[in-house]
Amino acid sequence: MTEIRDLVLHIEPVDDAERQHRDQALVWLAATTDVFRRRSAPVEPARHLVAYFAVVDRDSGHVLLGDHRKSGLWLPSGGHVEPGESPVVTVRRECHEELGIEATFFDPFGEAPLFITITETVGGGEVHTDVSLWFCLSARTTQDLRPDPREYRAVRWWTPDDIRSSDPTAFDPHMSRFLDKLEPLMAPLAHPAAPSRHAAP
Repeated sequence: MTEIRDLVLHIEPVDDAERQHRDQALVWLAATTDVFRRRSAPVEPARHLVAYFAVVDRDSGHVLLGDHRKSGLWLPSGGHVEPGESPVVTVRRECHEELGIEATFFDPFGEAPLFITITETVGGGEVHTDVSLWFCLSARTTQDLRPDPREYRAVRWWTPDDIRSSDPTAFDPHMSRFLDKLEPLMAPLAHPAAPSRHAAP
C-alpha cells in the first residue's frame, strides 16, 4: 500500500479536477487496504484500483486507443490491479495480454503514473468506481501489435487533434484532459533544443 500511496502522492495535478481526484485517492488509501477488485458480479469492493496506460509514439505524437468491446468506447489499454499486485506490474501484464507487446515505459515519466482519475462506471447494471492511474508507454506506429480480440474490436493510432475533433462521448470522459497534460510534456521531445554554439566539443 505504501508503494501505491507514493505513486499517487507524486502526481502533479494539471487542473483542479485532478487535484481533487488525487486528494480523494489519498484519503481513500489512508482509510482502507481493500483497494483491489475481488469480484466482478457483483463488483467488490465497489471502489477499486485500475492501471491505465497510454501507448504513445514519441516522434509523431500519435496515441494508441482500442475500441473496447464492453464499454463501447475508444480507450487506452489497462485493467484492474490484482490483489497484492503493483500497478506497474499490472501495466506490464496487461500490455502483453491486451496488445501482445512488452511494456516500454516512456522515458520522461518512467514507471510513474502521469495522471489520476476517479470515475463512476456502469457495468452489468450496477455502478462502481474506478480509481485509475494513467501511465505512459512508448511504441512506434509501425510496431506489430497483436490486440486481444476478446477485449477490442480494433485498435487505432490517433492524433490528439483527431481525438479532440471527434465526438467526446466516444472516449474516456477524461481523455481530453489527459492530452492537455501529456502534450506540453512531449513537445520538447519532438523538438529538442538545438545545442549551444559554445558547447564543449
